[in-house]
Amino acid sequence: MWQSLFAHLTEGDPKALARSISLVEAEAQGYRELMSALPPRPDSRIIGITGPPGAGKSTLTDRLIGKLVDQGRRVGILCVDPSSPFNLGAVLGDRIRMSQWYTHPSVFIRSLATRGAMGGLHPKIIEIADLVRAAGYDTVIVETVGVGQSEIEIAGLADATVVVLVPEAGDEVQTMKAGLMEIADIFVVNKSDRPDAAAFAKNLRLMLAPAFSAQDREIPIISAVASEGTGIDELAAAIEQRLAEPAFHEKKLWLLTERLYQLVQQDRMKDVDKNALRATIQAAAAKGGVQLYRLVPRNE
Repeated sequence: MWQSLFAHLTEGDPKALARSISLVEAEAQGYRELMSALPPRPDSRIIGITGPPGAGKSTLTDRLIGKLVDQGRRVGILCVDPSSPFNLGAVLGDRIRMSQWYTHPSVFIRSLATRGAMGGLHPKIIEIADLVRAAGYDTVIVETVGVGQSEIEIAGLADATVVVLVPEAGDEVQTMKAGLMEIADIFVVNKSDRPDAAAFAKNLRLMLAPAFSAQDREIPIISAVASEGTGIDELAAAIEQRLAEPAFHEKKLWLLTERLYQLVQQDRMKDVDKNALRATIQAAAAKGGVQLYRLVPRNE
């Protein structure tokens, strides 16, 4: 089964790509063989777009898609949404902003649920991004749900990470400050037509000044009004410049190391059943108390 799927996937068939993603999400028979057969795509880039809720990430992504398509790119978009508490499916409200691209031949869009993952990403995001790349999409945009400092997880996936903020985001910036300085390759101050936007961008630059000196590079801070298309050209240029920097190649090794680490972690955890853990806790509770450290499985 997976061999036929693989053949159509590598020919760029979007239906085969959609089925491949479902195969991986369900961990169905043959998904490991499919992943192992994928050819490497070092020329395909992953762009992460993250930031607090309400910053305009989806609108910005919509405009960036248009810019990349105009450049002749094939673009895959993975939108990671909060999970429904009832069925663990994606809450798809923001996707209406990208509705014009769903039938475009150069664009593939898939909404994914976090399914309780704490880092704001889908638990199979690495595999799914590689499937999109294998299908011939030279740019993959991963838009993540805003979850504060845990957004650092996107740094382990994206070749370039864009952090989107709005002028009213002062409290969020303080909360995420340490993480933002580590993960951001580019900042976008969206909705910059609002009052105090210039002052916010200036304060952001001052706050990040120590990080600039430590990295020997100044992180671009781009003012944008995504709803009007303002700042999108500057953002696309900043992304290309970041990917062309010599320091990027060193980061790439760490990115690949992080991805491999997460894949190994997933493989080691595949036999851990939460229902079985719950039954163990229930049995311990029935005996008078739960001491979690004594219940941790030990490797002999």
